[in-house]
Amino acid sequence: MIKLSEISTVAPEDLSKKPTIKKRDKLTRKLGELQHLLYAEDKRSILVVFQGMDASGKDGATRKVFRYCSPSGVWAYGFKKPSDEEFDHDFLWRVHKLVPRKGHIQIFNRSHYEDVLIQRVHHWIDETQVAKRMEAINSFEKLLEFDNRTKVVKFYMHVSRERQKEKLQERIDDPSKNWKHNAADWEEAKLWDEYRKAYEDAINGSSIPWVIVPSDQRWYRDYFVARHLVKVMQEFDMKLPVLSEEQKHVEDQS
Repeated sequence: MIKLSEISTVAPEDLSKKPTIKKRDKLTRKLGELQHLLYAEDKRSILVVFQGMDASGKDGATRKVFRYCSPSGVWAYGFKKPSDEEFDHDFLWRVHKLVPRKGHIQIFNRSHYEDVLIQRVHHWIDETQVAKRMEAINSFEKLLEFDNRTKVVKFYMHVSRERQKEKLQERIDDPSKNWKHNAADWEEAKLWDEYRKAYEDAINGSSIPWVIVPSDQRWYRDYFVARHLVKVMQEFDMKLPVLSEEQKHVEDQS
């Protein structure tokens, strides 16, 4: 049973920033190479989910970790309030059409878990609906993994309450970040305890495990995510496709 209050939001004390950034850069380059193999092999896909409190670093991790990947094989989508059309369908309708095709990496900035987080915290759905939706989410993710060879990797961006306040204040104090400011984020921050409980329940109720990412320090957050994704993709043991002798012969004759 995961209890977020017992997990650190910062890097281990014996880890230094500069050497870790160098390791992160090597890992992100390696990730680019592995993404190329994934795209060329065209046998499986990856769904990367970033969830976390406001200002926990979902956008930043996406930019830093995938910077050496090809845009043709990596897509990112940020989930916001559902449209009227989306509200008229089941809650997974808008999600299923965005999952990755084989050979691709799809990144979700927020995700289908919003429907058991914000909707629960604001009491737009009751606890019975929360439980039923978690059942549907688990079945949906199993379908992706076992029917379409889509590896689902879910990151919870674990930021402290103090760090969140600092980042939200930055959006007011720093003119280059004013565009990120949203007064509603401060209102949501007041519901920290309710969101923490909702996140813990979603994490502990998931069939596919979550990766808890210490996110107070950007340099460690990005290293942590990149290291995990490289490990996952190396386990695929991917190879570049090569022509068979028969295919080569056909090409020679043409």
